[in-house]
Order: sequence, then structure tokens, then C-alpha cells
Amino acid sequence: MLAAAILALRQTFSPLLRGVLLKSMGLALALLIALAVGLEAALTHFVEISSYPWIETTLAVIAGLGLVFGIVYLMPAVSSLVAGLFLDEVAERVETTTYPNDPPGQPQPFLRALFYSVRFFGLVLLVNLAALLLLLVPGVNVIIFYVANAYLISREYFELAAMRYRTPEEARALRRANGVTVFVAGLLIAPILFVPILNLILPVFGTAFMVHLHRRLAPLPAARGADGALVIEGRAV
Repeated sequence: MLAAAILALRQTFSPLLRGVLLKSMGLALALLIALAVGLEAALTHFVEISSYPWIETTLAVIAGLGLVFGIVYLMPAVSSLVAGLFLDEVAERVETTTYPNDPPGQPQPFLRALFYSVRFFGLVLLVNLAALLLLLVPGVNVIIFYVANAYLISREYFELAAMRYRTPEEARALRRANGVTVFVAGLLIAPILFVPILNLILPVFGTAFMVHLHRRLAPLPAARGADGALVIEGRAV
């Protein structure tokens, strides 16, 4: 597993994925900025204390710090949305380069990919907002944030990678059968969330890592080649 993580990290910064990495980072950063501007605008609209400038200034400083901290909590949800948009592009490049003799995976239909991306975004957002409510419990909120996102990231990224070769039901069953291994993989990915700027690589790195993990956990299902021959693990039989 560690070898798969190192390989995925190398590929993330290599020419192979550099282009899609820059696109995904740009989109994630734009979404985070939009969310921050929206939150600040809402705060300015609902909190107006012009009669007491010092209070207004203090609140502005606190709000600014809160926005920075809040962006950390929003990053998993934003990355989940970005991952759904770029998953097939990242997965295809990793598959064709690392496993050239295997049949390529199939991109998800647009509506299905959009559904899973939005569902994943909403789920991660709700979980992280719940974790945000535990800010007054030092240490506990960080642990919950880390463990919850490790579970969500590992679950969704693995299933998305597996669905290029399997039905959603088969991908889910495979993930459950290897639940501990997949969760440990999530524990390796989640620390990136705590590092500003570096956490923008999460969609590309997480996808590449789970593509490799999926290949190591289970053989590819049988498929039909262009000539109608049965293909298993890249070999016609």
C-alpha cells in the first residue's frame, strides 16, 4: 500500500498528471475563494456595528481567522466535487501508463458521475460541518475531522476508481470486502488536508492512489474486446 501511495504521489507531480493537477488546483482554489467571499459578505451584511468601530474591527479580525480555519474544513467537500470532475481523466492517464497491457476502464456516464460528485460533496460537507461544532472540545474535533475524512475519502475515491470496471453495486461490495485496507489508505491521504496549498493536490493524488490500490486488491473483471474475444487481465482467452 505504501508503494502505491508513493507511486501516486510521484505521478501527481510528474508531466503525466501535471496538466490536470494545475486545472484541478485552479478550480478548487476558485471554489474556496468564492465560498470565503460569500461567507464574508454574509457576515458583513448581518453584523453591522458602525457605532463601535473597535468592536467592528475586532469582529473583522476574528471573522478573517475564522474564514481561514473554515476553509480547512471546507477543503474535503470542495476536493470531493473537483475529484468527480477530473477522476476519469486522471484514472485514464494512470491506467494507460502504469498498466498498458490491461484493458482501459470505462468513463462514467455524465449524469451518474454528476450524481455521485454532488452526493459526495453534500455528505462530506455535512460531516465536516458537524465536526466544526466540536471546536470547543480541544483535540477531539481534530481527531474526528481526521478519522471521518479518512473514511469518507477512502470510501468514495475507491468506489469511483472501481466503477470504471464494475457496476456501482460491485464496487461497493469490493470496498466493503476490503474495508480495513481501504480505510488505512484513507488514513494515508487525510494528513494532506492539514497542509495549506498542498491540500489542493488531494483530488489528483487521491484518485491516482485509489486506482493503484484497486488494481492491487482485486483482478479486473472479464470484459469483451473489440473482436468479441473474452479478455481477462489484458489477455484474450
